[in-house]
Amino acid sequence: SQELEEARRWEGARDVRPLDGNVRRWGGLLLPNNPPYNTGAFRFELTFSPNHPLEPPRATLLTPIYHPSVDLEGRVCQPLTTDVHWDPTTRAIQVLQDLLLQLDSPDPQRVLRPDVARELQERPKEFRCRAEEHTRIHAEPRPD
Repeated sequence: SQELEEARRWEGARDVRPLDGNVRRWGGLLLPNNPPYNTGAFRFELTFSPNHPLEPPRATLLTPIYHPSVDLEGRVCQPLTTDVHWDPTTRAIQVLQDLLLQLDSPDPQRVLRPDVARELQERPKEFRCRAEEHTRIHAEPRPD
């Protein structure tokens, strides 16, 4: 599809493709630009509703990440894809760009892990160290 081609050409991700030949499930690797995550790559899945584009897709991170907006199941607090904010003209690539932006600039207001958000606000150095270490252990190597 045109949306998939668009996502494949974007430099923020690699290896974007339908999973198991299912056009409603895309997988790929997100490549954050900023520390503490830019030393690794993070596998994501984007799942489209049968009613797409009337209903928002859902992004999940399959690679564990130490981030206030991503819970331990890999669910992401992404306002863009909530029913309240979703606009059917929004393209899949915009959802991925929004997700990458969110990884690159953790926002203590978008919280799925209150403990991590609190650490980011009150002890930013500790947060960064912990997130760097977590990235080193869990993230996938970045493709060249």
